[in-house]
Amino acid sequence: MEQNETKTGARFIAEMLQGYGVTHVFYMDAILRKTMVDLEELGIRRVITHAEKAAAYMADGYARISGRPGICMAQSVGAANLAAGLQDAWLGRSPVIAFTGKKPPLFQHRHAYQEIDHTPLFTPVTKYNVDVVNIAQLPFYLRQAFREATSGTPRPVHLDLLGHSARPLEAATAELPVLIEEPFTHYPAFRTEPDAASIERAARAMAAAQRPVIVAGGGVRSSGAAAAVVALAEKLSIPVATSVNGKGTILDSHPLSVGVVGSYSVRCANQVVAAADLVIYIGSNTGDQVTHNWTVPPVGTAVVQIDIDPTEIGRSYAGAVGVVGDARTAVIKITAALDPKPANAAWLAQVHEFVRAWREEMEPLRQSDAVPIRPERLCKELTDVLPEDAVLVADTGYSAIWTATMVQLRHPGQTYLRAAGSLGWAFPAAVGVKCAVPERPVICFTGDGGFWYHLSELETARRHRINTVTIINNNGGLGQGIPDIHKMYGDRLGKPEELYQFEPVSFARIAQEMGCVGIRVERPEEIGDAIRQALTTNAPTVVEVITGLHYHAPEVWSPPGN
Repeated sequence: MEQNETKTGARFIAEMLQGYGVTHVFYMDAILRKTMVDLEELGIRRVITHAEKAAAYMADGYARISGRPGICMAQSVGAANLAAGLQDAWLGRSPVIAFTGKKPPLFQHRHAYQEIDHTPLFTPVTKYNVDVVNIAQLPFYLRQAFREATSGTPRPVHLDLLGHSARPLEAATAELPVLIEEPFTHYPAFRTEPDAASIERAARAMAAAQRPVIVAGGGVRSSGAAAAVVALAEKLSIPVATSVNGKGTILDSHPLSVGVVGSYSVRCANQVVAAADLVIYIGSNTGDQVTHNWTVPPVGTAVVQIDIDPTEIGRSYAGAVGVVGDARTAVIKITAALDPKPANAAWLAQVHEFVRAWREEMEPLRQSDAVPIRPERLCKELTDVLPEDAVLVADTGYSAIWTATMVQLRHPGQTYLRAAGSLGWAFPAAVGVKCAVPERPVICFTGDGGFWYHLSELETARRHRINTVTIINNNGGLGQGIPDIHKMYGDRLGKPEELYQFEPVSFARIAQEMGCVGIRVERPEEIGDAIRQALTTNAPTVVEVITGLHYHAPEVWSPPGN
């Protein structure tokens, strides 16, 4: 509803954020201080962090779980750090709105203290990047920020506000309309309808395929299309693989589930996708990670791509049958256009054998009593105690590999989110997730290497009583690169451990010193009880699990000759 009255820029920004459903803002002082006062009056939580990247990661986690734009802010000198934090939101297709301050034009190009040009910093990680130098621009640019963030492929946007901390815009007054456009309070803002001809072409390709497989990506989660994807798979008895971001589309216990495909993958998923005669990508890009450098499936395999962005169709697999539109809408229409088809018994038998062999090989590691603890056993114990409505937030690197391949999601109410590539993302992101869904258990899974980035945000979580559970796979170093580092050394003498090993530190004790709960686990039989205890505490809790630096994820499977 439009309210036209004279108000300050600070009050206008606060009322607009409230109108668009914002409940939290994540920021590093000093930015929009007058606005912060109005935000408190309007009931919006102000979460001040210890680093700008952490603020961006919190806003990102908030956005991914809530379906609403996340808000992060920083003053002029913090803009570069905030822009760096938006990389994961960009790669993860997350609608984050970033505000920064910028010194007035008269200060530019004159060696102003702490000032550099912000535009090139934000251009690679935003889809909308504008300067706001006049209060009259605020209604137009702020509404456009919400439009851009939530429309099409959701991604970050940036508003650079006049003034080091945006004080000139806050203090200015004008008749400003507070007009809220409801579709852009969430994403997808609109469910784009695919054209009938593309639906028909995709349905024909699926009906003709003898060995089809679905690859579900993060766009399935963004669209809320998981149930529709499973219904399509069940109608035609199509196996379902997922990207890491798409994990949770189908329960790991479902007979058509084959696991995560690509570079961070289970062997059986790569085998199934490589053997398919049609790969159906739903809300998934076809980049190097999900295709293991474009070898799974091999180039030349028939492909159907369902994506909100027409420029993705055929990007890596030429000749793809494209369906442009909202994933849920498109899948429902394709399912309705298909007649039930008898299962290809030979294909399903091959798929089930791939899955059985993989799981049989991994089970002894998941049950291992070894000390130091094996990560596979940690993931098995986490699977067993993971609440039915939990959100599991995983870091990149080994944390993504272990959780994607070894943690099984067995309940439809469980949600999996992972870093799109930025190590250290998971803990701040989990704090943002918990702000958006305080009623759900939120569990972060990270390694010691990832946790070191932002452990200072334990104080932030404690101060705001944001009670996340953080599981640290503490192996004393950066484990993922060890095989390659030793390969580079070969027979040469030296100190390869200097490239990956850390000094021993007790994160449980650090958590305790910061007013949080810290639990240290050194034996596998202690893991389950420790996580259960953490889930019942009334404080942010760290569960530090001591694992071995010499444990490595299984080799990625590639088709012969690759």
